[in-house]
Amino acid sequence: MFNHQLTTFVWVADCGSFTKAAQRLYVSPPSVMKQINALEKHLNLKLLDRSNQGIRLTPEGQVIYRHAKFLFDYSQKAIEEARQQAAAVETTFCIGSSLLNPCKPFIDLWYQVNQDFPGYKLHIVPFEDDHQGILSEIASLGEKYDFLVGACDSAKWMELCSFFQLGSCSHCIAVSREHPLAAKKKLKISDLYGQTLMMVRKGDSDSVDRIRRQIEQHPQIRIEDTAQFYDIEVFNRCAQTQNAMITLDCWKDVHPSLVTLPVEWDHPIPYGLMYAKNAPESVLKFLSLIQSLDLPACSC
Repeated sequence: MFNHQLTTFVWVADCGSFTKAAQRLYVSPPSVMKQINALEKHLNLKLLDRSNQGIRLTPEGQVIYRHAKFLFDYSQKAIEEARQQAAAVETTFCIGSSLLNPCKPFIDLWYQVNQDFPGYKLHIVPFEDDHQGILSEIASLGEKYDFLVGACDSAKWMELCSFFQLGSCSHCIAVSREHPLAAKKKLKISDLYGQTLMMVRKGDSDSVDRIRRQIEQHPQIRIEDTAQFYDIEVFNRCAQTQNAMITLDCWKDVHPSLVTLPVEWDHPIPYGLMYAKNAPESVLKFLSLIQSLDLPACSC
């Protein structure tokens, strides 16, 4: 944290001799004198008066000595604060939270097992649902986040993280409140005849691809591909058009201008916790504990 020559200088001043300082530093007296000479040359100041009676600080040496002691104390406090911060990081779970991936399900689980994590705290880390940036957020598991919560069967996501399934969500249809279908309680696929149905491109989600194959059997329904991963702009487009959109029941409150309707089909998607592939022991312990809980079947 500071110049080792300054440390030697303080030891010499405290001990009153080069020999005693050398003994405390486990070096030779010539080595001590060499370091003091180098420090004086570097500072262009005479710090010590040498005589047969010993050494004493010069006036400028007294100034350097006083500030050096302050520097040592401040440095030690900085190191201790850094160690405390490191300990706090090791005993904190960081949970990502966004509009489409809120962290409340994790919080509900945490308070059932937190007694097994004495001293641990939770830190909620907000992030934006951005279809262009979501992969970098998933890749931040293990660094920026310990856990993310959400529905997931994305092949690209699963390349970047591990997944602990808590249950499943149901695929539904969202329409604007002004849409003719908005008043229905439950939809049949035939209700979508003549409609444009927004959904993610094929090839990444098995559950959405199954829906696409079923929809493609009904040429009366036009499919509009969206971004590969939903963000709020996809919901905005649905609200601003008369299009219908594939959505999830756990997203029913994401956009207040949309109505989420169940459909007479069976296309669930896994829902749970995402975590780093090389997760630390504390994360694995949490997962083991919630796995042993007698939890009801979880569905969105």
